Amino acid sequence: MSVPVFAQAPAPAPAPGKAPEQVTFYGSPNSNISSGVVIPANRAVVWTSGTTPSPANPQAPAGSRERFGDTKTQASSILKTLAQQLERQGLTMKDVVYVRAYLVPDPGKGNKIDTDGWNTAYNEVFNTAVNPTKTARSTVGVTALVNADWLIEIEAFAVFPK
Repeated sequence: MSVPVFAQAPAPAPAPGKAPEQVTFYGSPNSNISSGVVIPANRAVVWTSGTTPSPANPQAPAGSRERFGDTKTQASSILKTLAQQLERQGLTMKDVVYVRAYLVPDPGKGNKIDTDGWNTAYNEVFNTAVNPTKTARSTVGVTALVNADWLIEIEAFAVFPK
């Protein structure tokens, strides 16, 4: 599997009438995410639905913080689930080009959205020595998710390698 290329902004434009030949990320090399990604024509993709956390402690009562954990714990759980979903399709987290996360205010953090917890979990999976992919990414603050115990829901978009 080839590792996607990270180019300085802006992404190199393909020759007129010619699609890019490889997945190319662009943006600031100092950021932990890419500004965008250019995907070659005719490449198969996987787009996951919003994925939610598994209980960190299934024996903990519903509504307790211990049941699903904090934002970092929930995000790590979701990223593991996404990796498993992709593996069933023959992909890995290195093939993810875009991530969208929905976060709600955390009662344990003064009803503020815990972007630090989300960023910590993200940085354990992406832009690492094991996985150098720096995805394009959006983080969206919302007032609620379907389950009041969830603090985060994540979608991922992956591109099959050549």
